[in-house]
Amino acid sequence: MDLGKAIKEVRKERNLNQTELAVACGITQTALSQIESGNVNPSQTTVEKLCKELGISQPLLYILATEKKDVPSDKVKNFDILYPTVKSLIMQMVGH
Repeated sequence: MDLGKAIKEVRKERNLNQTELAVACGITQTALSQIESGNVNPSQTTVEKLCKELGISQPLLYILATEKKDVPSDKVKNFDILYPTVKSLIMQMVGH
């Protein structure tokens, strides 16, 4: 699961830079950079703040963060079929 990558994707879809999002969430730009790069795992409170500012629910953010390696091997084929469509739908919702 790559939560940082998902946060970065949604942030960019929302046309926010790191500083804007970090300030809105009460964290530093450096902290957000470390989260997005996967060097730091955000606290639950930080995830809640990020989701609120990004206009996305936590469950949807976690779906975006899901990677093929997170899926049981017997479900990878289903993931490969479904995930691109699910991701596209979520990103369309975020973009509006």
